[in-house]
Amino acid sequence: MPMLQQMPGSKVKYLAHIQVFRDLTPSELAEMDRQLTMSTCQKGKIFYMPEDSGETLFLLKKGRVQLYRIAPNGKKLVVATLGPGSIFGEMSLVGHGMHNTFAEAAEECVLCVMSRSDVERLVREKPAVAFRFVEAMGDRLTQLESRLEDIAFKSIPSRLAALLLRLDKEQGGRRIVTGYTHQDFSEMLGTYRETITQTLNEFKGDEFIDIGRKKVILRNLSGLYTLAEQ
Repeated sequence: MPMLQQMPGSKVKYLAHIQVFRDLTPSELAEMDRQLTMSTCQKGKIFYMPEDSGETLFLLKKGRVQLYRIAPNGKKLVVATLGPGSIFGEMSLVGHGMHNTFAEAAEECVLCVMSRSDVERLVREKPAVAFRFVEAMGDRLTQLESRLEDIAFKSIPSRLAALLLRLDKEQGGRRIVTGYTHQDFSEMLGTYRETITQTLNEFKGDEFIDIGRKKVILRNLSGLYTLAEQ
C-alpha cells in the first residue's frame, strides 16, 4: 500500500483519541508514533481472511471497514462496520492467533499499522492497555450478540429502521444516511437485497423516508423509532 506523507506529530494526536491507548502518557504515545506506519488503500482492499495468522493490528484513521463472514452458500453477512477511531485485527493478536472473519475496506481508508511484536510488547509493559484490549473485544462480542438476537427475534422492517437510525447517528444526526446501497443494507441485516428494496419502498410509502442514489433521507424519526422497538 502506498505511504502517505504526514506532518510530524499527526499520528500522536490521532492515537490519543483511540480508546485503547487513552491511558498512555504523551511520551509513550510519541514512542508508539515512531513504531507505526501510516498508509492508504482503495475500496475493496482485503486486509485479512479467516484462518490467516494475526500479525498486524490496524488502527483506522479515515474511511470504513467491514468485518464479515461468508456462508457455505456464498451469502455475505456483515458482522461489524467500523469507522474512524476503530481498531481491528486485535482478536487474533490477543486471542487464539487466527482471524475468523474477512476485513475489507468499504471505501478509501487511511490506517496506522502496528506489528504483532510491538503490540505484544505494549501489552506486557502496559497492563492498562491490555485491559482496554479486553474491553474492546468485549464490546465487539456484545455488538455481535445483539445483532444475532435481532436476526432471531425481530422483523426486517424493525431491524432496518434501527439500522437507519444508527447509521444516521454515526453520520452526525443530519437525518440522512449516505454511502450505502441496498446490497450493503442486506448484507448488514443478513437478508436479501430484494427484501430491503421492498421494505424501503414501504417506508417511503408510509412517509418515513425518501430514497435517492446511495442516500436515504429520514423524514419521520418518531415513526422509525417506534418501528425499531417492535
